[in-house]
Amino acid sequence: MIRVGIIGGAGYTAGELIRLLIGHPDVEICFVNSSSNAGNKITAVHEGLLGDTDLEFTSELPLEEIDVLFFCTAHGDTRKFLESHTLPDGLKVIDLSMDYRIKSNEHDFIYGLPELNRRHTCKSRYVANPGCFATCIELALLPLAKEHLLKGDVSVNAITGSTGAGVKPSASTHFSWRNNNISIYKPFEHQHVPEIMQSIKQLQPDYEGSIDFIPYRGDFPRGIFATVVVKCDTDIETLYKIYEHYYERDSFTHVVPTPLDLKQVVNTNKCLIHLEKHGDKLLITSIIDNLLKGASGQAVHNMNLLFGLAETVGLMLKPSAF
Repeated sequence: MIRVGIIGGAGYTAGELIRLLIGHPDVEICFVNSSSNAGNKITAVHEGLLGDTDLEFTSELPLEEIDVLFFCTAHGDTRKFLESHTLPDGLKVIDLSMDYRIKSNEHDFIYGLPELNRRHTCKSRYVANPGCFATCIELALLPLAKEHLLKGDVSVNAITGSTGAGVKPSASTHFSWRNNNISIYKPFEHQHVPEIMQSIKQLQPDYEGSIDFIPYRGDFPRGIFATVVVKCDTDIETLYKIYEHYYERDSFTHVVPTPLDLKQVVNTNKCLIHLEKHGDKLLITSIIDNLLKGASGQAVHNMNLLFGLAETVGLMLKPSAF
């Protein structure tokens, strides 16, 4: 069994991670750390897990008892923890924050997008889980980058559910504001743009365009629906072959010939991609569940890779029929 510890156990991504790991046949959760909830039942916070677990939150950190440590912490907190603690030899780390996503000589984290870095992840000890928007947009663009077909600027519009803003209430997550509403935030300056550009240049180093990304807040709880527009002279039949070839060995990313709707991926670890040509422009639609493929599901996928398990173990989730 893979013995697991989780730091930062009270948020949405932690709740989804715990749910997935409870149902994983090769995992034992040894502790879920949350200093503010220590001593309370996990189900007091994550009520959807009632009947599934009797675990309690703890303020203790028995790192020597686990094989892998997940960080579901606020941005900046993972770095602070690792700089102030010495980890046991061989302990693996999967970080869901953005602290180590950008490659640097100062750390050994692998950027954990399986469709890009699967082989590197399998050999790694430290994995930086990608951002949710970044995951959705990168998967829309990587096959083009692999064939050096990205020319000029890329236009991206993507709308995300309210869970993307985290569990802590704010003015823009309040139900009376968010319901029946839509708004733009961080246009052209979203924090995920650098990791998107990093991934594109990993496959197409000579790319010199920009990622013109406009994020939207949606009035639904979970999911990301992204539309990407690029100039491309390649015919649609060839493009579908390029995408299908790139993802032919991937368990969760699928190229679909029919238009998409968000409910096809909610509560799953899938990314679905659809292509359309309009003159010299290619429209790419990419959809994911921000809490699963965009966070905790992808983290479990990376754990499976780290420990040599089948990629789909614990992740064969089905969307709702409604």
